[in-house]
Amino acid sequence: MLVRIFWMNKLFSSKEVKNAEWIIFGKILQMLVSLLVSLLTARYLGSGNYGLINYGVTYVAFFTAISNLGINFVIVKEFSDHPDEEGISIGTSVFMRFLSSVLSLIIIISISFVVDRNEPITILVVGLCGLSLIFNIFELINYWFQSRYQSKVSSIVGFVAYLIAAIYKIILLVMHKNVIWFAVATSIDYLCVSILLLIAYKKYNGPRLKISINKGKNILSKSYHYILSTLMVAVYAQTDKFMLKHMMSEQDVGYYSVAVAICAMWVFVLQAIIDSLYPTIISLYKTSKTAFIRKNKQLYFIVFYVSIIVSLLFVVCGDYVVVLLYGKAYENAASVLKIVTWYTAFSYLGVARNAWIVCENKQKYLKSIYGMAAILNVILNYLLIPLYGGKGAAMASLITNIGTSIILPMLITQLRPNSLIMLEAILGKGVFKNE
Repeated sequence: MLVRIFWMNKLFSSKEVKNAEWIIFGKILQMLVSLLVSLLTARYLGSGNYGLINYGVTYVAFFTAISNLGINFVIVKEFSDHPDEEGISIGTSVFMRFLSSVLSLIIIISISFVVDRNEPITILVVGLCGLSLIFNIFELINYWFQSRYQSKVSSIVGFVAYLIAAIYKIILLVMHKNVIWFAVATSIDYLCVSILLLIAYKKYNGPRLKISINKGKNILSKSYHYILSTLMVAVYAQTDKFMLKHMMSEQDVGYYSVAVAICAMWVFVLQAIIDSLYPTIISLYKTSKTAFIRKNKQLYFIVFYVSIIVSLLFVVCGDYVVVLLYGKAYENAASVLKIVTWYTAFSYLGVARNAWIVCENKQKYLKSIYGMAAILNVILNYLLIPLYGGKGAAMASLITNIGTSIILPMLITQLRPNSLIMLEAILGKGVFKNE
């Protein structure tokens, strides 16, 4: 087990820390395996084919927002509010996710036929990557384990699944397979996770899965606000790769994807902390508003300053890190990395804010924020990519994330209190219990 980090012990309860430790431990193992395989894959495929794979993944990211139906954001609260209906909640949610995923896959392939009509390999890669939407529907079981502070189980499941997928990719490398086979590999991860989560769910006596139309309507009434908002997030998070390919080249997508991949290597730590505190924040909302606000501030404080420290390291060591990991062929990614790394702090402040949003029932206002952010990002990419290439896309993402997390919410009266809480957390005001 990981040695407990002193600031986590001071700010969070032992239960929260232990839960976060298991998530982080599992993600570190996954990262090490995934990092090794992705480095070998990127070097083997080259920037062009590596960019093509990431272009296919971009389509999936767009439609994940639709196929997820926003359920991920409300399912933990559903477990908390109706503990005797967990089986119905999961079963109904999985069924709805299946239907939406099949529809999304059909739309993805149709769009690719139009946009990439003269590129049959691209269309095939996009379709194969899109299968991950269907294979990922049982991911919701992971939230059931998190709500019970049993992240140890999902961490082990995730690592085993990654290991299986990694072995598959290594076999592809040894056999010198083409880019099509690696497109299939993007979906293997999700298929393995779903199968193993189902096995673990049965082993830990998870309630029988059932489908209820009324439960489905109830869940969608709470989650539908997130469908459009997460789609808008996907637009401003993925537009850069899409526009880079069509305005520059697949090589530029490859460089940009490497920079983003390096930037994302460590963010599982932030996600683990956020996931572990989510159930606690929801519980505190029912018992103590003061404790609820403090816990949110603690979360924002940790997310922001850990991100800043890591970003400084990337600025100083970015060139060395890129060449060391991906080779000299990808050295152009270093300049992009030094810009794109700064948006992590603001992006994950937005992720951390979701607990407050759900508790205060302010989901409907997210559509306005992310809608404005999506428009802003497209405009910035259109203006900056022709001038600066991948660096322009990185600048657009940074500006958009700052606006989305802090500036735009200040313009909406109902969300302004959260922006003030966030700013106070960044300044360290009201974060520590002895204040």
